[in-house]
Amino acid sequence: MKYRRIFTIVIDSFGIGAMDNAAEYGDTGCDTFGHIADKVPEIKIPNLIRMGLTQLHPAPVLTSPQPSDRIGKYARLNEKSNGKDTMTGHWEMMGLEIKTPFQTFTDTGFPKELIEALEKETGHRVIGNKAASGTEILDELAEEEIKTGAMIVYTSSDSVLQICGNEETFGLDELYRCCKIARELTMKPEWKVGRVIARPYVGKKKGEFKRTANRHDYALKPYGKTAMDALKEVGFDVISIGKIRDIFDGEGITQAIRSKSSVQGMEQTIECLDQDFTGLCFTNLVDFDALWGHRRNPQGYAEELEKFDVLLGQFLEKMKEDIQEQSRQLIWIQNIWIWQKRGSQL
Repeated sequence: MKYRRIFTIVIDSFGIGAMDNAAEYGDTGCDTFGHIADKVPEIKIPNLIRMGLTQLHPAPVLTSPQPSDRIGKYARLNEKSNGKDTMTGHWEMMGLEIKTPFQTFTDTGFPKELIEALEKETGHRVIGNKAASGTEILDELAEEEIKTGAMIVYTSSDSVLQICGNEETFGLDELYRCCKIARELTMKPEWKVGRVIARPYVGKKKGEFKRTANRHDYALKPYGKTAMDALKEVGFDVISIGKIRDIFDGEGITQAIRSKSSVQGMEQTIECLDQDFTGLCFTNLVDFDALWGHRRNPQGYAEELEKFDVLLGQFLEKMKEDIQEQSRQLIWIQNIWIWQKRGSQL
């Protein structure tokens, strides 16, 4: 069957259970949906259920009325690549298998030599240099950064070097400059990370700090040709929404749309239904992971899923209307990739 347009939407970190090799990554028992259902059994996600979510992962604890009709097709996918980070998963979706995992510094922090080079090139003293939650490290060190002009550098279980900067005192331009320097430094094989991430925030004291939507990722370029490249080369449109552009460093994309939230990202995806394009629309909804997954917050995650489900219903209805208007073309397919990063547990 041929399609005129494909919409691929990633609910970032929303998993339906552990893979067989989860223990190799320290993630035995990870099951984001299962844990959310246990903690928030009253969650209302009828459209996800209609698309097959509870067929893939039964959830008898749910107390809200469940739709009986099913639409579309559903399947459980296992990641083939060796790794568990954002780039590994997204690159594999577009046809690239990662056989050698990206380097991580979760247990040790970054090498002394890298930190010294970063301090010299940026002119800022580095504080932090450990794996940490983005919100917790702000509570711990942001007041010192604001007071002294130092620079918070930290990592996670992903292959990332993250730099925090207060938008008022450090400044966005300066934060981005420092991240570009970090990206250049971490191109050395012994320091190479998948992404350098600018993490801007606002606030002046502990308890008030809040990350903003001005995040920017400086990623490695894909090592080979992706499905996106193949589409672009033969004249199809490839629209990215959210952080997709950053994950692929702009490769294979004809139009990039940035989002300030997962709600906005889904609204932008719905708006793309009105665009006259032929090809792929690839959306990442990052708030699920950034706001709720990393913080192990099932209540917040459930509320975000309910907002998404409402918009998913609007998307499906609008898609149906378009198919009726263009009956010669059975053209649009809705793909919800419910993808479990091995390291994302609730």
